[in-house]
Amino acid sequence: MSSMIAANLEEVRARIDQACARCGRDPKEVTLIAVSKTKPLEDLQAAYAAGSRDFGENKVQEIVSKEPEMPEDARFHMIGHLQRNKVKQVLKHVVMIHSVDSVRLAQQIQEDAVKEGIHVDVLLEVNVAKEESKFGFLPEEVEEALETIRNFSNVHIRGLMTIAPFVEDSEENRPVFQKLYQLAVDIKSKNIDNVTMAVLSMGMTGDYEVAVEEGATMIRVGTGIFGAR
Repeated sequence: MSSMIAANLEEVRARIDQACARCGRDPKEVTLIAVSKTKPLEDLQAAYAAGSRDFGENKVQEIVSKEPEMPEDARFHMIGHLQRNKVKQVLKHVVMIHSVDSVRLAQQIQEDAVKEGIHVDVLLEVNVAKEESKFGFLPEEVEEALETIRNFSNVHIRGLMTIAPFVEDSEENRPVFQKLYQLAVDIKSKNIDNVTMAVLSMGMTGDYEVAVEEGATMIRVGTGIFGAR
């Protein structure tokens, strides 16, 4: 299993390099997050041994149980829908929360972060394709949300995240990634305090190469590394 994970990682990295070459980007600009949700600790350790340092989880309880068991330089990202009553549990175990999908959630993160005396990097989740089944701000709601969240002393907006639709042909998601990139450019041009647009978390196993071509700085790959769930 560990040799399969190592081989898969090598292939994903090679494809990231090729996508960067096609659009004139430096592969160092792209962070590969190994989405390890539902996978056993041994799989994460195999990915770590093969060079992975960033891991993405959807559930708080998985982060809380896995993070202490991994080497200190392993970084965990919360990429799934986060319930407000679970914020406190997860804060000390993650480097970033990708899935801030409401002002109320950001408010909860602020309250818990102040109590814990820590600062939290977050991304705003944007439902670019306006799918009813997905969480996130609609693109036209993002700026209003920023106006509130930017005032939170212990929450720092580092960029945007989207989960593109599941499609057979990854080219169909190119406009989704282009829209998120453009939204980030528009926000960046306004120089809002406590808001940077350094991170664009977009692209998964089926479409990460297109996402890289359209400016992703973080891609979230699970099946492509660990195999089918």
